[in-house]
Amino acid sequence: MLHTDEEITEPVFNQELIREIREIAERQGVLILAHNYQSPEIYQIAEKIGDSLELARAAQETDEETILFCGVDFMADTAKILNPQARVLLPDPQARCTMAHMAGEQAALELRLQYPDADVVSYVNTTTETKAVSDICCTSANAIEIVESVDVDQVIFLPDRNLAAYVSRFTKKEIIPAAGYCYVHDAITIESVNSMKRLHPEAAFVAHPECRPEIIDMADAVCSTSGMTRFCRDEPASSFIIGTEPGMLQRLRSEVVGKKFFSVAGVCAPMKQVTLEKVRTCLTTGSGEVFLKQSLMDAARAPLERMIEISKIRQSRSYTTRDEIRKGL
Repeated sequence: MLHTDEEITEPVFNQELIREIREIAERQGVLILAHNYQSPEIYQIAEKIGDSLELARAAQETDEETILFCGVDFMADTAKILNPQARVLLPDPQARCTMAHMAGEQAALELRLQYPDADVVSYVNTTTETKAVSDICCTSANAIEIVESVDVDQVIFLPDRNLAAYVSRFTKKEIIPAAGYCYVHDAITIESVNSMKRLHPEAAFVAHPECRPEIIDMADAVCSTSGMTRFCRDEPASSFIIGTEPGMLQRLRSEVVGKKFFSVAGVCAPMKQVTLEKVRTCLTTGSGEVFLKQSLMDAARAPLERMIEISKIRQSRSYTTRDEIRKGL
């Protein structure tokens, strides 16, 4: 679906409910984290808005006793793994990332048997069980750096086949992909991008690395969601076609003032399951608390901490440009 500035009106928020949630969170000492794909109303209550890597760091570093995560299941689980002493709440426990459950623990174990010399790099968009059998995790922001950091020539990469294909452009290592994909990014087509380009021929096209290879080939830049903000701020273009979930447009419009943004992606339904009403219920009743087995958390924490440590040492590519995409290595 095409989303243009002309179609989007200024959202109307329930200010009374927003104030109530903020007051409860402050009184209880709750850190509210929100992913970039959340609804605009959720932005109004979040202390930190960001991508998976930014929010993982925020969860790990906070001293608050409670973290309320406005996102999907694997994100709340990651917060609990990195900060096991904290109480972690997910407003809608049924908000499940479909990709995270496509190629999981069993797929990782089967691929290990086929490729015994390979390391397993699992996208943070995976279940806790998958992380627990992985060597290291990555996000879309640091996937290239993480793959380059491992001391083997073969890398099992799961679950996202499209992100695996993107990373393979920038490494000499053999990338062995699993069969998962993000249904939002995988559905972006050449036709949908070209349709938006005809409407806005002056706009630069920015793709997420979870897009299909043929979409990557069309892009002026490829960025994680945090990288999109930096690229659109740095780039002299005044308008951008954004190849990711349209929730990202809200952040772009608020942080990159004076430029226009148009989305060619559909909506991530699980992300939109979190509402202000569910957040209030979660805060007032303590529902949606994340519980994980200690042994499972301990096993999954090691690859996550390795990822965070590598990200501190190696500078991640916030975005790759058209020339870098074409040159690959």
